[in-house]
Amino acid sequence: MQTINLTSHFLIAMPGMVDPNFSRSLTFVCEHNERGALGLVVNRPTDVTLGTLFRQVEIELDDEPLAAQPVFFGGPVQLEHGFVLHRPLGDWRSTLPVGEIGLTTSRDILEAMARGEGPGDRLVALGYAGWAPGQLEDEIKRNGWLTVNADLDVIFRVPPEGRYDAALGALGVSTLNLSEEAGHA
Repeated sequence: MQTINLTSHFLIAMPGMVDPNFSRSLTFVCEHNERGALGLVVNRPTDVTLGTLFRQVEIELDDEPLAAQPVFFGGPVQLEHGFVLHRPLGDWRSTLPVGEIGLTTSRDILEAMARGEGPGDRLVALGYAGWAPGQLEDEIKRNGWLTVNADLDVIFRVPPEGRYDAALGALGVSTLNLSEEAGHA
């Protein structure tokens, strides 16, 4: 039985998070329901550029600044699949609306980006983070994550290396205040 819905929230990894996929990660929850949760890590750029990715999917990309942007590690599940987190929502073939932004998996958004017609704000990731029913709630209870309503400007306006601390700041917390131990009254 699900009692919380963390869609459109950030998951901020606590210092005790030992999984290397999520250590010091900031994850945007795109969907959370009775079937589990799905999110994208938004602060882990990879060495792969959009130019390389577009070549791999055979889309011509002549926009050098766009081609130089990094592809992000979205999570350890289905690393061969691409995801575009973007605003505005737009009208793409395969989009999960998440409030005012979308998570799109269809090729048409990449083709539009290559033509200079894509969404103004975007984060392209390979892979996603997924949780079975009840798993995320259990990890939160075990002090694995802090949660806060997502500020989309943290994703689209703050450099990747500052996103974790910016999300913590929304809670009025800094990394210096975090403990690996859970507190229980």
